[in-house]
Amino acid sequence: MYKDTFAILFYSSREREVRALVFFLRIQWQLLCKFLIKLSAIAAADAAAVANRMEISSRSSFQYSNVSSATRQQQQPRPRPLASDALPLPVGLTNKVFFVLFFSATYYLLKRWREKITNSTPLHMLSLGELFAIVAELASFIYLIGFFGIDYVQNFISKNNDGAWDSDDETETIASKVAQKSIAKPQIILAGKQLQEFCDEAIASAVSSGQIASYLLEAELGDCTRAASVRRRAVELSTDRSLEGLPIAGMDYSSVLGQCCEMVIGHVQIPVGVAGPLLLDDFEYTVPMATTEGCLVASTNRGCKAIYQSGGATSILTKDGMTRAPVVRFSSAKRAADLKFFVEDDRNFDTLSVVFNRTSKFARLQNIYCILAGRNLYMRFSCSTGDAMGMNMVSKGVQNVLDYLQHLFPDMETVSISGNVCADKKATAMNWIEGRGKSVVCEAIIKQQVVAKVLKTSVEALVELNTVKNLAGSALAGSIGGFNAHAANIVSAIFIATGQDPAQNVESSQCITMMEAVNGNSDLYVSVTMPCIEVGTIGGGTQLASQAACLNLLGVKGSNASCLGANAQRLARIVAGAVLAGELSLLSALAAGQLVKSHLKYNRSCKDISAEDK
Repeated sequence: MYKDTFAILFYSSREREVRALVFFLRIQWQLLCKFLIKLSAIAAADAAAVANRMEISSRSSFQYSNVSSATRQQQQPRPRPLASDALPLPVGLTNKVFFVLFFSATYYLLKRWREKITNSTPLHMLSLGELFAIVAELASFIYLIGFFGIDYVQNFISKNNDGAWDSDDETETIASKVAQKSIAKPQIILAGKQLQEFCDEAIASAVSSGQIASYLLEAELGDCTRAASVRRRAVELSTDRSLEGLPIAGMDYSSVLGQCCEMVIGHVQIPVGVAGPLLLDDFEYTVPMATTEGCLVASTNRGCKAIYQSGGATSILTKDGMTRAPVVRFSSAKRAADLKFFVEDDRNFDTLSVVFNRTSKFARLQNIYCILAGRNLYMRFSCSTGDAMGMNMVSKGVQNVLDYLQHLFPDMETVSISGNVCADKKATAMNWIEGRGKSVVCEAIIKQQVVAKVLKTSVEALVELNTVKNLAGSALAGSIGGFNAHAANIVSAIFIATGQDPAQNVESSQCITMMEAVNGNSDLYVSVTMPCIEVGTIGGGTQLASQAACLNLLGVKGSNASCLGANAQRLARIVAGAVLAGELSLLSALAAGQLVKSHLKYNRSCKDISAEDK
């Protein structure tokens, strides 16, 4: 009896061991299969993207007939570093070795454990060969995971060599950035001499006559300032018009090259004024505004004073995500709907996020919203972009996802990476409702005595004017996001001063201004809701000296090292706070009947400039 009981207990324990072993091996195998399938698909998509970029590069490459072969060799890109370079053996041979080692060790262990189960030998008693097989299996398993993840490592290593689109993707030092922008040596030969040996007037004449392409001057002369001066003179010769009033000195044109402007002939002077202090979220800001409209800075400054004397304003950031919406086409609406369902399936979002996020250290996919129009599908990608405005960053990620989807849906035709559902530089209901960039609400309560003393009007008059003008009047005009007095004025001025894209003022100025009488109808509650403030503190025009100085004045220059994206978000809050001040002051001037009087005083020019001046 005791013997039978012992046998039953023994075999029950053995059965539990066997089941645990089988369960462990099954989980290990499932994880390996899923990982290999997922990463191999991503690697295939990346390989297609690289091949596509190489094909485009080969088609668009050109050479001058008088460029020496030695120079061409110097201009060839250096080979990209490969993560597999760290392996002691060629990657192909190493792969074969570890594949064989993994499956051989697995087969040996399964065979040995089966024999132990048959012979009733405890599984935990291991021989030297079994120990070696376990170590070999673990080592090969780790290698295989690392190998199929090598494409991710490769992308991380060499992403800057692929041409980063946003400056917050760059990790080079200032010296290396300057080296990357270095101008090629002169190649054009004119009358037996190199171009830089001629005087500026002779070069300008050659450009004006078409002997030399104007866009080649920076590369051929090796001096951006001289190139701008020569091009400016060539324009005067070809148009017979003087550019005497357009300044050429006082700007570092090398910082413009390849980043902000092409075919440069000078720079336009725009006055920069300051409004403030703006008391916002318990911090004081002196707000720079670049404008040629008289009264604008003074009016915004008065609004800042009213907010300051009432205890300050408060801002809330409700959303932060830049968007890009490609449009793709299929042979039928059914196939387009198949892709829509695939993209919107939560089970596929993680994979799409990996493909998207690998293009940047800071881009993180948030969601994809799909709209079907016949056999065309519009996919609106939204992602966080750190302290960059992020248009180029999100475009790069979208292109990567499109390359990946092309392998899953071979009949997909990419019509355009931008299908206007983004929607960039357009006032749209999509942006007004869903938001784009930074969505901010800013509010304040203005005391009754401040309304009377500083704004020269009454709470009742302001509330009535805002309702009749900003709400009812804008509704009658069919406005989309234009329920305000002049938000675009303040947004444009700050955008120009801080190096933002002025064209994005279109959607960034979408704003609704609300006013109510509170605290027993004695004080004024005022708020501005702006769902589409598109700003950044790195990249683009923010790198120019003047604009960087204005960002520094606000304390948001560059990227925030401690909290990613905090500087760009703070700039968006400041923009909303300044708009709140501008709305307060302008509506007060309208309510008090002072608008025309103030503009006649501050916004009139007494200088007469003849149209015939040359």
